[in-house]
Amino acid sequence: MKAVLQRVKKAHVTVDNTIISSIGNGLLVLLGVQEDDTTKEADYLADKIINLRIFEDDKKKMNRSLKEVKGELLVVSQFTLLADCKKGRRPSYTKAGSPDKANELYEYFMGRTIELGVATKPGQFAAMMDVSLVNSGPVTILLDTRELIK
Repeated sequence: MKAVLQRVKKAHVTVDNTIISSIGNGLLVLLGVQEDDTTKEADYLADKIINLRIFEDDKKKMNRSLKEVKGELLVVSQFTLLADCKKGRRPSYTKAGSPDKANELYEYFMGRTIELGVATKPGQFAAMMDVSLVNSGPVTILLDTRELIK
């Protein structure tokens, strides 16, 4: 799995000019599911994301986790994170999980973050979405379970 984390003051997802999900202080997570991902990767990533110390403490140092600041998650499925641009000018998405598998692991990931005590809101799987955010910092972090899990 691949994830782009953006620390936000607020964020929302719009589909057909209607806001379907919104959060205040927390993280916007763009989540890409690869063809051979399993619940192992989703579990690992959920734990990693909610416990990363990327929120400021009283001394303005990034020393607090999402869980500690009682932040929210907005999770948006994004298969384009799996783009392979090595050849030609058109990205290949052959490493992306099938839509059924990706949706299953996307839903599983969100369920896991809720089980771990974080308020989690979804985008709309496979929809054309407009994502709006106020990036705090800005803080943007890339995670790839292939690099994290040994």
